Amino acid sequence: MTIEEIIGFVDGLDGVLTLRPAPGDGTPEISWGDTFFYYAPDGTTPVTTQPFATVVTKNYPDDEASRLDRPETFRVNIAAGKEAFVQWTGRAPREAASAGSDPSATDTVIAHPVYGTAGWLAVVNPGGRTEAPTRELLRTAYQLARSRHERRAG
Repeated sequence: MTIEEIIGFVDGLDGVLTLRPAPGDGTPEISWGDTFFYYAPDGTTPVTTQPFATVVTKNYPDDEASRLDRPETFRVNIAAGKEAFVQWTGRAPREAASAGSDPSATDTVIAHPVYGTAGWLAVVNPGGRTEAPTRELLRTAYQLARSRHERRAG
């Protein structure tokens, strides 16, 4: 999967707000080139809600283990919930730090190297093995975000 394929897939879900920070738009420079997905049917960036998924194209401070400084390397980060986290890692999110998987492995669903304890999953350069699971996990994260939004609004 390419970054554009991922963005097209998620952006096609009803009510998704896709943010792509770039120079001159007031966003922090470190976020330029990355993509953030929110459930926001009114098109307004939520102030108190985290994105349900992101695509990052570079290392962040204290988040270098995926080695995103390699050429053409990116990571999809997905808040797919506790049930999906346990299904894919075999452990509860609070045990993510001891997961033992290689955070730089490509085409593999792993606990997020920093936010795994919060139940986030990640895939570096999704490919043939993880394209379908990545789409499934993104749909799950979207549904969870949509449900949270509807509960808060209702």
